[in-house]
Amino acid sequence: MNDRHLLKETLEQLTPIFINDIMTYPLFTAEQSRTIDHRVSSTSSVSSYGLMKRAGQGLFQCIQSMPLHVEQVHVFCGAGNNAGDGYVLAKLLIEANVRTQIYAVADTEYLTGDALKAFNELNQITSVITTLPDKLDAGVVVDALLGTGLTKPISGQFLAAVTLINAATGPVLAVDIPSGLCADTGSAQGVAVCADITLSFIVLKKGLYTGDGPHYCGEVRLDDLLVGQDMIAPEKPTAKLIAFNDVKRNLKRRARNTHKGHYGHVLLVGGNTGYSGSIRLAGEAALRVGSGLVSIVTKNEHAALITMARPELMCHGIDDKQGLNALSNQCTVLGIGPGLGQTAWSKMLFDTALEQNLPLVVDADGLNLLAKEPRENNQWVLTPHPAEAARLLNCTTAEIQADRFFAVKALQKKYGGVVVLKGSGSLICGGEDVLVCEAGNPGMASGGMGDVLTGVISGLIAQGHGLLDAAALGVVLHAMAGDDAARDGESGLLASDLFQPLREQVNAY
Repeated sequence: MNDRHLLKETLEQLTPIFINDIMTYPLFTAEQSRTIDHRVSSTSSVSSYGLMKRAGQGLFQCIQSMPLHVEQVHVFCGAGNNAGDGYVLAKLLIEANVRTQIYAVADTEYLTGDALKAFNELNQITSVITTLPDKLDAGVVVDALLGTGLTKPISGQFLAAVTLINAATGPVLAVDIPSGLCADTGSAQGVAVCADITLSFIVLKKGLYTGDGPHYCGEVRLDDLLVGQDMIAPEKPTAKLIAFNDVKRNLKRRARNTHKGHYGHVLLVGGNTGYSGSIRLAGEAALRVGSGLVSIVTKNEHAALITMARPELMCHGIDDKQGLNALSNQCTVLGIGPGLGQTAWSKMLFDTALEQNLPLVVDADGLNLLAKEPRENNQWVLTPHPAEAARLLNCTTAEIQADRFFAVKALQKKYGGVVVLKGSGSLICGGEDVLVCEAGNPGMASGGMGDVLTGVISGLIAQGHGLLDAAALGVVLHAMAGDDAARDGESGLLASDLFQPLREQVNAY
């Protein structure tokens, strides 16, 4: 688990939700969080200001837990309840004799409600600074500027404050969510605070885990403010975080009397002229996750080369639909797309693949061909990256990234089956539920990683996993293997570096 993953302590606070055989944890919108906050203060003995006091105490404890001696803290406060949390924290720090500078980025005359109350209590023991410095001295920096209510890009003094925070040399703690990041979509609204730790309150917001979220949030922690499950339960989670440390329970130890026929036969189609590497990567990935047999359909000139490089792959040079039909009759699942191209040969194989009575995994140029002639199929897994997703929905990549949750649900509604929207915080949607994978790292932004994922998911389907389970399990295994492979550094990570970690992951019962 790297520093972008949820802490074990956070997981212990959450009630898991099972989607088929996948253990997940609930994620909510900003509005749902506010609804829960209001429910607590209106129906329990805890006031809204009581919750704010608990938030401030949680922030104080978070700073105390940092692995460094904290001599100075800079607290940046805006105008809403997020600012109130900051003012409560500042008072606690001063009372603990920690040198604290409080910057009121918004005019304190506009404070109301609990935020005003927190400011007034702080104002009895110290004063705030209303002018931003040129730079910050060393120390912890606290972002209590905007919280989850942001609806437009940051500007004015707030922009200046965010720029100053991002230039700081010390660790940055974001209150509930980094200012500038949309809690619902994970999209940065222009400039955003780049935090080292984000302390989320009451519930985890879904925007923390996809798109820009993982970059800006750093290590995510949860403080439930002692809000009971009875207050949270009326809200239905809008997304669910895959418990990747639990996925191994879906992997079974092999029986001693087993044989290769028990583990399925994967057929992979692709590898147009000049792209033999793509289909070979997919094929070896299917083998490494335990497929009994893997066959490859490719160009004639590639078949012998791939077999020489990996003799366990059964390669066939095929130029007509009859050849593909014959092979398909022997197989359990068909994956198409890696290195496929968009030539007449590609189109013939793609159309023929769609005629087969097999579960399908479609990636790369298979998706590009699908975008040209859209159709629906409930027996496939589609694995687009954002640019492919844009072509499938006839929009821009920026529109996909602006709201990845909306995009993956739109893709699933239009094309059916299961959709994996790849990227930072990959999303999996098989209908109503959207699952989020928090594993993975930037080193995986390199050629061939998607081909490996195609092979992984195909291999899991071949072994009897349902489409949604195979997609979710495959995405997580692929991401965790990437994290294992990146232990020596992210730059220079190759898709083929995942093969040994994949084998280790599927054997870690």
